[in-house]
Amino acid sequence: MSKNIKIVMDKEVIERCLTRIAYEILEKNKGMQNLVIVGIRTGGVYLAQRLQKKMSDIENGKIPLGILDITLYRDDISASNKKPQLGETKINFSLDDKIVILVDDVLFTGRTIRAAMDALIDFGRPKMIQLAVLIDRGHRELPIRADFVGKNLPSSLWEAVRVDLVEKNGVDEVVIEEGN
Repeated sequence: MSKNIKIVMDKEVIERCLTRIAYEILEKNKGMQNLVIVGIRTGGVYLAQRLQKKMSDIENGKIPLGILDITLYRDDISASNKKPQLGETKINFSLDDKIVILVDDVLFTGRTIRAAMDALIDFGRPKMIQLAVLIDRGHRELPIRADFVGKNLPSSLWEAVRVDLVEKNGVDEVVIEEGN
């Protein structure tokens, strides 16, 4: 089965979006006091690292960065015959009374974000959780929306949105794949 692939964001567009998101986060929160960033494994981690660097450079400070694996919090884990691949969760700071910037690459049904929020609550009681995503593709199944969005990318259910990042795939681009 051949696929039609369309590049919808290249390296420059991704960087511009991340820069804008960094400024929006700092503006909404009046700086970086009480902010922490947590990236959802795996794509969200790389974006969280980039946002952390951008915000730290803008504000001339350091924002704590965490990594969250949501595998055991997923609502579809028992529906799969595959053994779940667990990744590392690394949150070496308190979330109590912090504003958590939760970062992921694509917001789709909302189920990943729900699982991530459940996981975060097990680590403490944040003052607030704000969601930053590079792509919002719609098709929500849960009442979840992003606070910060790089690009709204309406897509059909038979299309796949893939975020390739240089840290993982050697190239920065967002593509839509449509099967024939």
